[in-house]
Amino acid sequence: MSTISSAPFTPEEIAAEGIKPEEYEDIVQRLGRHPNKAELGMFGVMWSEHCCYKNSRPLLKQFPTEGDRILVGPGENAGVVDLGDGLQLAFKIESHNHPSAVEPFQGAATGVGGILRDIFTMGARPIALLNSLRFGSLEDAKTRRLFNGVVSGISHYGNCVGVPTVGGEVYFDPAYSGNPLVNVMALGLMETPEIVTSGAVGIGNPVLYVGSTTGRDGMGGASFASAELSDESMDDRPAVQVGDPFLEKSLIEACLEAFKTGAVAAAQDMGAAGITCSTSEMAAKGGVGIELDLDKIPVRETGMVPYEYLLSESQERMLFVAYKGREQELIDIFHRWGLQAVVAGTVIEQPIVRILFQGGVAAEIPATALADNTPIYHRELLTEAPEYARVAWEWTSDRLPTCTSAGIEIQGRSLTWNDILLTLLDTPTIASKRWVYRQYDHQVQNNTVIVPGGADAAVVRVRPLEPSPNYSINQGENKGVAATVDCNARYVYLDPYEGAKAVVAEAARNLSCVGAEPLAVTDNLNFGSPEKPIGYWQLANACRGIAEACR
Repeated sequence: MSTISSAPFTPEEIAAEGIKPEEYEDIVQRLGRHPNKAELGMFGVMWSEHCCYKNSRPLLKQFPTEGDRILVGPGENAGVVDLGDGLQLAFKIESHNHPSAVEPFQGAATGVGGILRDIFTMGARPIALLNSLRFGSLEDAKTRRLFNGVVSGISHYGNCVGVPTVGGEVYFDPAYSGNPLVNVMALGLMETPEIVTSGAVGIGNPVLYVGSTTGRDGMGGASFASAELSDESMDDRPAVQVGDPFLEKSLIEACLEAFKTGAVAAAQDMGAAGITCSTSEMAAKGGVGIELDLDKIPVRETGMVPYEYLLSESQERMLFVAYKGREQELIDIFHRWGLQAVVAGTVIEQPIVRILFQGGVAAEIPATALADNTPIYHRELLTEAPEYARVAWEWTSDRLPTCTSAGIEIQGRSLTWNDILLTLLDTPTIASKRWVYRQYDHQVQNNTVIVPGGADAAVVRVRPLEPSPNYSINQGENKGVAATVDCNARYVYLDPYEGAKAVVAEAARNLSCVGAEPLAVTDNLNFGSPEKPIGYWQLANACRGIAEACR
């Protein structure tokens, strides 16, 4: 009798969690038993491409990740670089594409909220936001609705939380019809004496749940983000989270105040996969276990079951490991900021995630099985480029229409150079993006030196809010950081390797044009399914190009 046929779930129920038959066999082998519904859901989100990079992790290992200025590389909530004069900058970019496709306002807004939490979880105060957006043709009414919703969501969250949106890019192409790309980058200046990391430490230390309450919004968001969009995706609105930027502003202040006490041993944002992700990753990184009692979790809805607690992606929530005896000190800080804060669990010696509910054990899984010892697929690369690329490479300039001093002839129409210039200026990708960036507050915090549309990269003044023994005001008063997001997606599509190299080169040029020295990059790879040969070919060659260009 096969494992699948004896499972307490139908093959359809297993597939609905994003788990392949052979992966279910692996789960049963690791547990020594069939999982229950909650555990199946935990594996489903943590073994999604969004969380464990099961297809892309071997490719990402090509990237150079060390350097004289690199303080924190991949593996934590955000990267951190040394700016000199005692200043340290945290930065990261991530996408919220699928949520934005089905609910553009909240999808984009919570994308901003999520990337901000990755920054201040490290102990950094967010100082700037950027975004990189792709939409279909503006001739299409649905595209206009998505475009309006996404821009409104970004401006709403960023403006309300008080972080300036200082730069970005917007492209339009029919290829993105119904499937917009919404990528948000955040930068933050370290405020804490030590960089806050996420690995749980100290057997017996209390685990604190802080921030907002837990509801049923964002259910299975990580699996949703890893699946391909379809006509049925509009039914996945529950997978889209709902954000509260004013609550996040309080969370920023409370977290930074808490970190400065020295009472926090580790911190993790509850992003993709919520409680499941934060407990398993903190435990695995620390080489310990976490026991968490769901009955202690503050909720906004009644009648929730473990599956819903564990897969909810309700926003503005964090998990802390506190030093024993200092938990009340932290709880008082969060209560003073009007936020939830409860001791919901304990660090345990056995390296497992144990979830308690109504006096029983709702789930018990080895932490590494969820966080780092996940399936990895080494896929075969196409031996030659796909047909679409080979056809494109055959193009030569001989195919261009004949030019004269008066203009050109295209498809039987005579166009003057004036006509052509006006047509180009009218193209949405080339036309002014002022309609977009005028909705963003790019001067809040009063440190934006170069505003959107003003140069090739944004420039933000960096200065500590409090005097630091490592920082000289005289030395640092003219110090700034430049940031840019760049990608010519058409180049990458036609030749992923050369296109990806060009992306890195373009970003470096844009930084140098404002007088900045390129220090580090953070990538955000938006590709089709790597389980399809063409998708994997594009991803693999783009990673190779980025790695080579960075080196």
